[in-house]
Amino acid sequence: MDEQAAPPGDEALKTAQRSGRKARRAPGSWDYVRPEYPHDIHPALVPGISVDEQRRKYSVDKIIFGVAGLLTVAFVIWGLTNPASVAEVSGATYTWVMNNLSWLFSAVASIVLFSLVALACTRYGKIPLGKDDEKPEFSTFSWVAMLFAAGLGIGVMFWGPAEPLNYFINPPPLTIPAESTEAMQFALVQTYFHWGFHAWAMYALVGGAIAYFAYRRGRTLLMSSIFRRFFGGDYADGFAGRLVDIFAIIATLFGTAAALGIAALQIGEGITIVAGVSEITNTVLALVIAVLMVGFILSAVSGVARGIRYLSNINIVLTIGIVAFVFLLGPTVFLLNLLPSATLEYLGSLFELMARSGAWGQETIDFQAAWTVYYWAWWISWSPFVGIFIARISRGRTIRQFILSVILIPSSLLIVAYGVMGASAIWMYREGKPGFSDDMAVPQVLFSVVDNLPFAQWMPYLIMVILAIFFITAADSASVVMGILTTRGRKDPPKAVVLFWGVVMGGIAMVMLLLGDETALEGLQSLVIITAVPFAVIMLLVIVAWLKELRTDPYALRRRYAENAIGQAVREGVGQYGDDFRLEVVASVPGAGASGGTDSAHEDYTEWYQRTDEHGEPVGYDFETGEWADGWDPETGTIPTQRGPSGTQDDTEDRSS
Repeated sequence: MDEQAAPPGDEALKTAQRSGRKARRAPGSWDYVRPEYPHDIHPALVPGISVDEQRRKYSVDKIIFGVAGLLTVAFVIWGLTNPASVAEVSGATYTWVMNNLSWLFSAVASIVLFSLVALACTRYGKIPLGKDDEKPEFSTFSWVAMLFAAGLGIGVMFWGPAEPLNYFINPPPLTIPAESTEAMQFALVQTYFHWGFHAWAMYALVGGAIAYFAYRRGRTLLMSSIFRRFFGGDYADGFAGRLVDIFAIIATLFGTAAALGIAALQIGEGITIVAGVSEITNTVLALVIAVLMVGFILSAVSGVARGIRYLSNINIVLTIGIVAFVFLLGPTVFLLNLLPSATLEYLGSLFELMARSGAWGQETIDFQAAWTVYYWAWWISWSPFVGIFIARISRGRTIRQFILSVILIPSSLLIVAYGVMGASAIWMYREGKPGFSDDMAVPQVLFSVVDNLPFAQWMPYLIMVILAIFFITAADSASVVMGILTTRGRKDPPKAVVLFWGVVMGGIAMVMLLLGDETALEGLQSLVIITAVPFAVIMLLVIVAWLKELRTDPYALRRRYAENAIGQAVREGVGQYGDDFRLEVVASVPGAGASGGTDSAHEDYTEWYQRTDEHGEPVGYDFETGEWADGWDPETGTIPTQRGPSGTQDDTEDRSS
């Protein structure tokens, strides 16, 4: 290549002027004068910004807290004072949603899964969820262990044995004969479909997007932060952004309340077994929730977060222990044969399972309302809660590593756990074991399984302890997430706010149970589906908003420059010198070099890394030294006060957030 690029002509000067660049002629060469950037750093060289490095004031957003709080409290009061009216309205709304919008949930589940797998395979997959060269906060082993923890919840105990057994006795319409050999395989396959890749893709979408914007773009841990460029700064901080956060709170409230209601149902069933009573009543369920809410209140106001984490970890170990206990003392050989074949069948039947829709007839619509659509809605509702959790533990991972790990690791655990519990229930049913029948209630299945195991008389007590701990820790964690959403992203929201959301969540769980039939599941399912509709649309918008900003990421910009520069250099080098040439960096005609005409001064590339003070005013920042132009100290959260006319000077002025 020539050592110096030829001086551009008038057209090149016009191109430079259009792009905002300034070019000046120097003897025998071209000197490039780059445009003014925030902090005088080219957007391709920005290493990223963490939310911890920004200067913000966190406070309760009165609009979000007021609107979401008022709506949910009003619903609880309405449900407790007039449950019949709530049941009538929710029933009509639920019927309309299922008849007109069930396709939306199925579409969201499939689009999210395929979009994330495609994203992981693109060049954007190498972008870190953090600053350049930032190391992961947790070791791979610890991170994987926490992902396993996120995958284990109330479902293993409640739905793990009951759902496959239901599909074995009552297969989905137009599929296979009931209680056949094929039905054993398909029962597990259908369960894996509901709890596997699709569910964790939804969590990965929200978690990955929040982690990217918080630890790469320096924004708060809010759903609305994802849409800052999509809506525009003013709208993201205004009505549109607040609406997103309100929908996230409502979805989280009802999704988590459903899980808490299921835990109460299972504990109530355990009480009937231990106490020897015939049936569980709504009064007993309400009492169970009230007692558990007292435990939540004590944990929330005590501030013993470390103790709650320890209890949660113990819960996970105990849950895995119960699954292992069932595997070893149950039909072990049967499980060893069925689980691998069902797993391969799940992988092979994935597209067939996704193809089922309302077009298959009313029976399929009814089945999906009770199962598939309900699960898609539940995962959508849980995505802000679980997403923020996995975002906070995944800092420093690449997008590719994050997506593939979050989808595959918990799914593999659930395939094993649900396979063991579900296949054991099917085997015991086929063998005619005591306690199993065609019409047994869902909460009864787990206790019937353990009742048919040797040396398991103590397990009902342990199961109730596990469920109680899950209830308290889930309510605590979800309330913290909703506290974050109502305090502009504050990671440690005030206890009063956390307590408020926890109590409201318990009230919603109680209302959900009162709306159902004798199994109390209909109320849980219908309200989860109804409240998840707005957030289902938001999930699709998250994909668009995230991809839009990945295109302007510093890594993507460097990659684009590299491809342009190397492509041009190789073509010119081979054309002029054949095999023997080397690459050198020299100035080029503006717009004709590595940039490929990219306007790096455009706000799409520069607006996001503009540092501001606590009042939103721009402040200079040196990315090399980490120093703020006004002298702000990130360690103390203070800034030196400028010397006044009197000649006096205070030591510091508090600017902490």
